[in-house]
Amino acid sequence: MNITFRWYGRGNDTVTLDHVKQIPGVKGIVWALHEKPVGEVWEKEEIKAEVEYIQSNGFHAEVVESVNVHEAIKLGNEERGHYIENYKQTIRNLSEFGVKVICYNFMPVFDWTRTDMFHPLEDGSTALFFEKAKVEKLNPQELIRTVAEASDLTLPGWEPEKMARIKELFEAYKEVDEEKLWANLQVFLDEILPVAEACGIKMAIHPDDPPWPIFGLPRIITGEKSYEKLRAISNSPSNSITMCTGSMGANPANDMVEIARKYAGSAPFSHIRNVKIYDNGDFVETSHLTQDGSINIKGVVEELHKQQYEGYVRPDHGRHIWGEQCRPGYGLYDRALGIMYLNGLWDAYQSIAKKELAYDSRA
Repeated sequence: MNITFRWYGRGNDTVTLDHVKQIPGVKGIVWALHEKPVGEVWEKEEIKAEVEYIQSNGFHAEVVESVNVHEAIKLGNEERGHYIENYKQTIRNLSEFGVKVICYNFMPVFDWTRTDMFHPLEDGSTALFFEKAKVEKLNPQELIRTVAEASDLTLPGWEPEKMARIKELFEAYKEVDEEKLWANLQVFLDEILPVAEACGIKMAIHPDDPPWPIFGLPRIITGEKSYEKLRAISNSPSNSITMCTGSMGANPANDMVEIARKYAGSAPFSHIRNVKIYDNGDFVETSHLTQDGSINIKGVVEELHKQQYEGYVRPDHGRHIWGEQCRPGYGLYDRALGIMYLNGLWDAYQSIAKKELAYDSRA
């Protein structure tokens, strides 16, 4: 298990790499060029500067999250070819600087959706919250305002230039159902996977967040059947997944331990976090501790340990604790606690395995 920490870059994050250094066991930084407009080529000079800065602080920079996919590709319109070629060149450029995994998603318009960025919890902390009934009644413009007012820092998937086109995008997506979105994903993968494979890069698609349709927009990476359909598109070793326990696990029909058992081998990158799911479909993000939420985090880590998982793992969204002022979900303290919980589970399963091995050898 290769523990990593998501970081938004110099001048764009309340957390510094000096802070991250003090979290035991962190080997790498998950990064991106967050100021880069979606669809533009990531130039070598820009990549080199960021990678060298990360490495100078003692971390590897082998995982990028995310090289966002332009809406033209998801819509399959006449501009698609241009943006696919840009994406290919970005893959080539990243490979020259040691990048091994690119996390991406194929969610129309909104990369993730929450109705409250700082929902109060019983312990006095706050966390990201999704109110299902509110989304079903909400005008998308109201949701955009809620997100925009939550932070002065960049929020991936909620770029102001994209939000300014929201009416145009919703109109365009009226012609795109699940079947069409799958077809557009296949075109994208048919084009980029040969490039990624030649460059030694895994393209790890992130599940939809939440894993069901919102505002009439289709969602396609929502559960186990989605992974089987993804495999059917291509058996390239570069056609892989980001296993996110919180996103896919927000639907209680998705057993994340079982999904880890079946698909960890296809997941070079994993996001491990917990959510508490309510009977009405609402969910709130909690600490990583298994008992605090609805996801069996202990069971997921145990399954990864059984497979001696060597992929990249990061704690995902954390609560906002101890008065920390930060980007919603991405403070230092609770993610650091999450890392220590994951490390503790892994160490415990290691110890158990060693004892069982020693017992077997005496038998």
